[in-house]
Amino acid sequence: MQDIESIDDIQRLLVEEGYVCGRPLATVVFLALRLGRPIFLEGEAGVGKTEIAKALSAALGRSLIRLQCYEGLDASSAVYEWNFAAQMVAIRTAEASGGADRSALQEELFGPDYLVERPLLKAMRPDLAGAPVLLIDELDRTDEPFEAFLLEALSDFQVTIPEIGTIKAPHPPIVIVTSNRTREVHDALKRRCLYHWVDYPDFDREMAILRARAPEAAEGLSREVVAFVQRLRTEDLFKKPGVAETIDWAKCLLALDVLTLSPEVIADTLGAVLKYQDDIAKLQGTEAKRLLDEARATLEPA
Repeated sequence: MQDIESIDDIQRLLVEEGYVCGRPLATVVFLALRLGRPIFLEGEAGVGKTEIAKALSAALGRSLIRLQCYEGLDASSAVYEWNFAAQMVAIRTAEASGGADRSALQEELFGPDYLVERPLLKAMRPDLAGAPVLLIDELDRTDEPFEAFLLEALSDFQVTIPEIGTIKAPHPPIVIVTSNRTREVHDALKRRCLYHWVDYPDFDREMAILRARAPEAAEGLSREVVAFVQRLRTEDLFKKPGVAETIDWAKCLLALDVLTLSPEVIADTLGAVLKYQDDIAKLQGTEAKRLLDEARATLEPA
């Protein structure tokens, strides 16, 4: 792990991995590493909550373990499962051979060889590279019982497997919890974390992000893309484009050898930046030209 003595070190390491963040977010990351506290990141989809976990694990040389949350996720799916197919094969093999010691067989069947480790259990295991980065992504998609279980697991950084016992992390993982705020996460979990709201970046930061993630894009085109997306976010849309869409759109334009935006190019490539037909329909006709003219007007002083 690289030496981290200041907030500036955090920003520098993340930039080296292509992640540009402001000082408030870098401060939260610095404090989380110093104090061993989980980070709770809220914000719209596509603003970089997941990406910071990837960048941090790469910057620190740590493993990244991701628990993708979904409706119906339970403790067993997040912690461990038994390989029932392999267990059945072992049972049939023992029966075919005859004279199997039942107690020895049961101990073997519920041992490490048949244990399927899920993200939370993996995060508790020792790692020669150091404690891993545990990304618990989109926690708001789960229900309250799983949230309560997670609260307990993260309090002591340990999990219990009835057939084996309690497994405690030798060193707590670096935990990043994200939420798109489709529902409110309970205050009890938030209180145990360092909180940060990840907002859409301003023009300068989004330009810096685009330079880092799509360095081959010409400066003029990048400025037009960022200005247009920033203007687009002020419209009444079902889903405003995130930074991820800005990057995707710029790469699509590069693939098409586009040098400058035009209403026709925008109409042809809107599927890279908007993901709902109702939103795309709003930019038909003269709307794309109007937004493009307004976006370019903001660039004139530069």
